[in-house]
Amino acid sequence: MGKMRLDKFLGHMGFGSRKELGALIRAGRVTVDGMTVTDPATPVDPAGGGVAVDGRPVAFQRHFHVLLHKPAGVITATEDPRQPTVMEVLPPELRRRDLFPVGRLDKETEGLLLLTTDGTLAHRLLSPRWHQPKRYLAQVDAPLGPGDEAAFAAGIALEDGYVTLPGQLEIVGPQEGIVTIYEGKYHQVRRMFAALGKRVVYLRRLSMGPLVLGDLPRGAARPLTEAEVEALYASASLSHP
Repeated sequence: MGKMRLDKFLGHMGFGSRKELGALIRAGRVTVDGMTVTDPATPVDPAGGGVAVDGRPVAFQRHFHVLLHKPAGVITATEDPRQPTVMEVLPPELRRRDLFPVGRLDKETEGLLLLTTDGTLAHRLLSPRWHQPKRYLAQVDAPLGPGDEAAFAAGIALEDGYVTLPGQLEIVGPQEGIVTIYEGKYHQVRRMFAALGKRVVYLRRLSMGPLVLGDLPRGAARPLTEAEVEALYASASLSHP
């Protein structure tokens, strides 16, 4: 990779808009190879590791990946004029114009949502061909039994005639189960239970592929760890850029 303007480099790394970065640089808060620079057009080597903001080194990353515990009441979209989106839930330091959600959780569903800047990775993660398991905690309005587990294992015919891939239902309470599916049709878990005569009253995604929600609080977000990024690319049979 060749050299690029300092403000463009910092913009790619998520430090703000072109205007904000101009002010940041002209204020003398950025150094290149240990020297303070005040010209936003200063050429820098992105892979050189010589840029620092307020004394903190800025390491180049080609792509960014964020794990969000999506709360209910927000839609999975980058922007919407009428409803709050998942992008508005992210803390300012994690918001980037090129970040987008991988798949969808409907407005009332909570849980793990991955956001990335890598379109190739997103495509692989969403394709049924790559069989990325997605696990959900579901609470329904009627008792669950062995017949429901068998139905999930066989694949369920939805209201439009589509038959889902086989999945799993592990009953963990009278009206509560852990669901694992390998595709991502619109409202799939809710529609699978509806086909069995049950209405989902609460739904939370617990994991997707190698990513696990864990104890991340509702509404909180964090960058993926390097180990998570490596596991994610490996699960999609892609080399980590």
